[in-house]
Amino acid sequence: MEIRLGGLDTPEVAVVLAEHLADMHRYSPPDSVHALDLERLAAPDLTFWSVWDGEQAIGCGALRELDPTHGEVKSMRTGSAHRRRGVGALVLRHLVAEARGRGYRRLSLETGPQAEFAPARAMYARHGFVECGPFGPYAADEFSVFMTLELDGVPVDLRSGGVASGEERRAGNPRRA
Repeated sequence: MEIRLGGLDTPEVAVVLAEHLADMHRYSPPDSVHALDLERLAAPDLTFWSVWDGEQAIGCGALRELDPTHGEVKSMRTGSAHRRRGVGALVLRHLVAEARGRGYRRLSLETGPQAEFAPARAMYARHGFVECGPFGPYAADEFSVFMTLELDGVPVDLRSGGVASGEERRAGNPRRA
């Protein structure tokens, strides 16, 4: 499996996102669907990654900057044929490392309370996310569960996964790849 920056312009990723949007509309009322379409995922405050197994897109995830210290996980998706292979955990670890590299102090997300979202909520909890109140643009909603992860604010070297050197920290990590 390989995580690649971008992919919104490929038909393979469009299929993964179409499946994602269809499921969100299947399990939530229209005014409680917070999933983003291709156009909204291309916004300048978002960075999008796709996960590939050879030439097949099998998952994706995005990171939105809410403010210079707070990021949001968006559009986490593993294609239904590729579940239970660690795709979601791979993407989540990447997004957390990127958030730390950007110097965010907190990373949050919105998901659903329905049984269909239970595996996602469990995965987020295994990675240290805890339930919280609404954040950023969200309002309290019976069809939303809000979760957050407090980050240590220490940038990481995304190439090695280790903590960035003092020189790299002083130079600052780029917010966009």
